[in-house]
Amino acid sequence: MKIVPDTSVIIDGRVTDRIEEGLYEEAHIIIPEAVLLELEGQANRGQETGLSGIEEIQKLREYHEEGKIKLSFAGERPTVEEMEASSSGEIDSMIRSMALEEDATLLTSDIVQSEVGRAKGLDVDYLEPESREEKKGKSIRDYFDENVMSVHLRKGDKPKAKVGTPGNVSIRIIEERVLDEKELNEIAHDIIESAKRSSEGFIEVDKGGATVVQLEDIRIVIARPPFSDGFEITAVKPVAKVELDDYRLSDELKERLAERQRGVLLSGSPGAGKSTLAQAIAVYLKDLDYTVKTMEDPRDLQVGDEITQYTSLAGKMEDTGDILLLVRPDYTIYDEVRKTPDFKVFADMRLAGVGMIGVTHASRAIDALQRLIGRVELGMVPQVVDTVIYVEDGQINKVYDVSYTVKVPAGMMEEDLARPVIEVKDFETGIVEFEVYSYGEQVVVMPVEETEGSLEKPVWNMAEREIERELSRHVRGRVEVEVDSSDRITVYVPESEIASLLGKNGRNISRIEEGLGMSIDVQPLGGGKIRERTESEMMDVDIFIEKEKIVIDVGVEYAKKSVDIYSDDEYLSTLTVGEDGTIKVRKGTRVGRRLLEDTNRGKRVSIVI
Repeated sequence: MKIVPDTSVIIDGRVTDRIEEGLYEEAHIIIPEAVLLELEGQANRGQETGLSGIEEIQKLREYHEEGKIKLSFAGERPTVEEMEASSSGEIDSMIRSMALEEDATLLTSDIVQSEVGRAKGLDVDYLEPESREEKKGKSIRDYFDENVMSVHLRKGDKPKAKVGTPGNVSIRIIEERVLDEKELNEIAHDIIESAKRSSEGFIEVDKGGATVVQLEDIRIVIARPPFSDGFEITAVKPVAKVELDDYRLSDELKERLAERQRGVLLSGSPGAGKSTLAQAIAVYLKDLDYTVKTMEDPRDLQVGDEITQYTSLAGKMEDTGDILLLVRPDYTIYDEVRKTPDFKVFADMRLAGVGMIGVTHASRAIDALQRLIGRVELGMVPQVVDTVIYVEDGQINKVYDVSYTVKVPAGMMEEDLARPVIEVKDFETGIVEFEVYSYGEQVVVMPVEETEGSLEKPVWNMAEREIERELSRHVRGRVEVEVDSSDRITVYVPESEIASLLGKNGRNISRIEEGLGMSIDVQPLGGGKIRERTESEMMDVDIFIEKEKIVIDVGVEYAKKSVDIYSDDEYLSTLTVGEDGTIKVRKGTRVGRRLLEDTNRGKRVSIVI
């Protein structure tokens, strides 16, 4: 019996299986040079499939030396052009030609190869993918039980596992012995074989020393040098199937998820339970008779057979999105939305009318929205994402409602500063926690610290009295204090006392700020009025906006002088010039905010010495 195996059966180990079963006893196994070259190229690129294939040929060599079979290599070594054309079937054609020349049986687990071979008149032995296979040694499944979340195997280290549930995880040493490379190779080979042979397994990624395999409900990452500094295998398995009712969602949030026209981001840190929640939402929506699909690369979500899982088409999620728009799902779960192309595909499908639920990494709920900003036009953000759900330790920690309005942003006073603002509200209370808007050429994500009727107001009144008492020690005359926020105050003192309160180079006021733990803006009593001045007294200055402060360049010749700062004809403040000839104003102070606003509006800023 002559057998010509193709690359598919060499990789999944089915040739040696048949020899061990006695089906190919004393057979002549002919390996085409094209198969050997393809496996060699994969192995040189660090692909696990190439390494597994070479190990299979080494086993065949052992059987040859034991006299169980005859092994030989034949055929021409493919050219570079032929290898580049392998995706169009050139290598498969060379393998079929050899089987024809040798009058041999073509052995394959590739359905296309088998059908073309039969069309050519070849004797074909087609091996269908196996739904379950007999375990032949140490398997990755042997390390799992109902409490193990993930298994971590590394050369030169003891096998470890993460045990528990999200929010309650501990590391456990599974075995006391240290793993060597040979055993890891055997486990990796078994994983690749199982994935190739099983109808419930597939290889998602295999390049450059990194291989990602989905084997039933286990996701496995195999890493080798040069991709990693050591040989390791990491396998992750969901420990429990969670239903949406387990999260104790409010009826309002459930109703929002059930509305078809929604864009939702599920966010959280790695291992927080985002994917588990996504699975529960997918099942919930499916039970409401919605058509639900998933987009995953690699495919990781554990959902029922009623929900089709799509991966990247030819390596591009954009192409997958195009196909899904033809399929017309009601909802699509996108796991994970991380890179710019992912956000663009998510936005495109959402704006096309598909309900989208994206899973993304973020350390805070607002960070998930910030990842979208800059990748999508600001005005389109609420249309793309109207709900942000933050998961921590397996539980929903925060839910935001994202909406759009036109208003004066919090902290600004002038009516002509009204602009489009994205309001990020707590879903349960309706309180605005963040505002997102354009300021100049920048997009600002500003926390909103004050709301009408805030309970802090009575506390601030007491704080004002205590701060007035403290500042009276440094100032002669009347002192008035106004608390602007929890960390910023404005102090009004007689104009003649300003220099004394500030101190040399602002050292005195800095010491007081440090003691109070608050930023202080010093103003003269009755400040803000228009002062009489002549054009000859006015001096234009250069303003530089830095990360945390505004720098007004007055000139070293005016060092240590007190100056009045004006915006157009309106007096803003009296400040002291530093030794380097500049005045530094913090952005968070009242004067700092006014300077930013007026500069943005093109007002003239000048000083009078």
